[in-house]
Amino acid sequence: MNELFAQVLQKRDLSKAGELFSLADDEIKDDLVPVLEAISKILDCTDYLQNDNDQSVVEICITRVTTAIRETGSIEAHSKCLVSLLEVCQKYDLNPAAPEKDPPHAKIASDIMSCLFMHYSKPKVMSLAIPVVVNFLRCNNKELTRNVSSYLSLAALDNADTLAKYVDLIISTILRGNYFLSTVLPQIYSQNKQPIINSIDKLTAIVDLCDVSERASLFQVFGMISKHEPTILEPHIDEFCKYLSSSTLAALVLMMFVDMATANPKAFVDYLPSLKDLAEQQPMYFIQVIQIIGAIGNIDQDNARRSMVYFVSCLGMKDQTALAVILQEIKALSINNHSLLEENIIEISKLSQSGSSAVRLLVQQLKDDLKK
Repeated sequence: MNELFAQVLQKRDLSKAGELFSLADDEIKDDLVPVLEAISKILDCTDYLQNDNDQSVVEICITRVTTAIRETGSIEAHSKCLVSLLEVCQKYDLNPAAPEKDPPHAKIASDIMSCLFMHYSKPKVMSLAIPVVVNFLRCNNKELTRNVSSYLSLAALDNADTLAKYVDLIISTILRGNYFLSTVLPQIYSQNKQPIINSIDKLTAIVDLCDVSERASLFQVFGMISKHEPTILEPHIDEFCKYLSSSTLAALVLMMFVDMATANPKAFVDYLPSLKDLAEQQPMYFIQVIQIIGAIGNIDQDNARRSMVYFVSCLGMKDQTALAVILQEIKALSINNHSLLEENIIEISKLSQSGSSAVRLLVQQLKDDLKK
């Protein structure tokens, strides 16, 4: 070990600790492992909690070590030792005894995690760090758990497989009030679906308590669930409809409703008037509403007729993209309701000269369908 580091750590010489920053990074890079091991022994002493001198020595040494690791790009060589330090920290009380005053082990844990998660895109580092770091979610230190949540949210982008193993702990932490962690769920859902699906009732119950970004993350997850298990969301349609007035969430809710209506259109019959009102007031959502109405049209002949009447009433609109969607829904509806196409072909044919090639093609296809 470097002579100066040895003096500072072995003698707990705070007066010399500041001189560590005069050492070149390359001069100490080969000594970082024994330095970290020496720090671990100090951290794991019972009197560390009451020894201000030792705490200051460790804090300065950690800062110097993490700086050297960053500057020499040697995180992968030292991540195991850093994670071991986190495990030592977890043996001690991390909960603040007074507001604005973190316990010494919590301070060190925060510094180490900051160093590790600068390298969230390195799988080898994260495969060591994440299994240990998630355990900090169990403590009652709000500042620490907030930092951990931010780090895990960042790490989820490139390490979803690793993080998904801890989905039960993540969900329980969210339900205890750490709503920010809900931003992780869309990243890990596909790797470990069932625990999230099993918690759907509890997750829908906290939506009102979340901020906008957290709500958006939850609705992203609900949207993913709607593609595989749409019926389990049906008891919450009333609750979801409240968010159709949100400019941030309405599109997510409607896309989810499209999947749900495709699976079970009967669940949306009672919501038709409000959905039509939404499409009229907010034309940007018209296409999703049309798709839901199309799904409802497949329930029976009466609903098919009502859907067709609505589709035909909308053929005068100028939005060519929306017109193409309407015609696609008419085409799908006509497969089992040929007479409805025959009754409305004159109105549909008025679009034969449309400026949109997609619209003209669909009109021609409908005319051809009528001849079959």
